[in-house]
Amino acid sequence: MGPGLIRDLGVGLVALVALLLIPGLTGSAALSDFLIYVAAYGLLAMSLNLLTGYTGLVSFGHAAYFASGAYSFGLLMQSGTVSIPVAFVLAVGFSALTALIVGAICVRLKEIYFAFLTLAFQMMFHSIILTWVSLTGGDQGLMGGIPRPAFWGIDLTSPRAFYTFCMIVFVICILLLRQIVQSPFGHTLRMIRDNPDRAVFLGVNAYRAKLLSFVLAGSVASVGGVLLALFASGAYPEFAYWTMSGQAIFMIMLGGSRVFLGPLLGAVLLQGLNHYVTGVTEHHGLVLGIVIVVAVLGLRRGLADFALDWREARRERAAAARPAAPSGGNA
Repeated sequence: MGPGLIRDLGVGLVALVALLLIPGLTGSAALSDFLIYVAAYGLLAMSLNLLTGYTGLVSFGHAAYFASGAYSFGLLMQSGTVSIPVAFVLAVGFSALTALIVGAICVRLKEIYFAFLTLAFQMMFHSIILTWVSLTGGDQGLMGGIPRPAFWGIDLTSPRAFYTFCMIVFVICILLLRQIVQSPFGHTLRMIRDNPDRAVFLGVNAYRAKLLSFVLAGSVASVGGVLLALFASGAYPEFAYWTMSGQAIFMIMLGGSRVFLGPLLGAVLLQGLNHYVTGVTEHHGLVLGIVIVVAVLGLRRGLADFALDWREARRERAAAARPAAPSGGNA
């Protein structure tokens, strides 16, 4: 176990403890609900950044796997034949298989062709949800709610237990993503992003690496869909609509793609703005659009990326202002 992994586990444990203490310290059910929303949407944004920020693949259809996790989990739980852990694993597995099939076709393409093909697959998935009414409930979503039977002595019908479950799953997924991007595989993805021709010249199977990145991203996105489906006690066509993928891209744009937790910061900002603005005005779409345009045009990058560039520039100025050390010896 390397020092980097130990450090990440320590940070993850501290973050988990802090998240678990929040409901007791604030006593606010609304804040707990907001954090569950952030966890679900944060996993969507963080998983997309594995493709966008680290692999260089901009997907317009990433929410398909978010919806895949939500619907498959909801249908399994409504069948009454499996427990929550089994349904969870099967839903993620189904989403990973879906991502494998779609990714095997999409990652052969580059740039805008890849982006629009992923969007086409998402819209096809959305169309299936709307038309297969007997299975999905059509535009009404899964009817009847999603049961939360107890497992391993855990009762998710308790708000505190459910919040704890969501935070644990969320932190575990973030730690897994962290290990992926810090691993040799993660560095391979950066090489493919920065110079694909050199990566191929060095013997990297770029197609296989991009496909694996696509499957991993889809799997993590599906976990976010499962959490949101459990929280909302249902799955809805909006989960698979193109605007959901747009929200994930907005989160990355607001938070930043170069800093690991940048998309999570973007999820906090976007969901916070959405919750606040919706309660103030019915023109929330207009207000959010103005905020995003101002942030993008003003900073030209996400907030976390802006802070990173500012810190690096400050260090460079400090190094330039530091007097040079006198040369040793006499002429």
